Amino acid sequence: MPNYEFRCLDCKRRFEVYMRYADYGKKPVPCPHCKSENVQRKIGRIRVAHNPESRLENLADPSKLAALEDDPRALGSMMREMSNEMGEDMGSEFDEVVGRLEAGQSPEQIEKDLPDFGGDSDDLGGADF
Repeated sequence: MPNYEFRCLDCKRRFEVYMRYADYGKKPVPCPHCKSENVQRKIGRIRVAHNPESRLENLADPSKLAALEDDPRALGSMMREMSNEMGEDMGSEFDEVVGRLEAGQSPEQIEKDLPDFGGDSDDLGGADF
């Protein structure tokens, strides 16, 4: 049976009700707290599942790639989004570089400030900055 979320318009409390699809909209739903039938259904968030290939294709959208060369914040945001989509922890060095990019620091400045990061580091996925 599906789980439906409601909010009581009288006492303002939220609650869940389990009921059959066939009963939804036909049976009254009283608030379990104050017994009022003056309730409103809350629609929960949805999540769309994508396979890994389609997720990466969406990230490679040319419209998203256009500003990466000139905007360190956009580059940092894209790198964080790709890391999140991959679902892997890229390590503290990666987080440091992405954080600096998101703060607006140029890749050249990051490379200058952090000369040991990049090239040989597996934590950055072999990326050179």
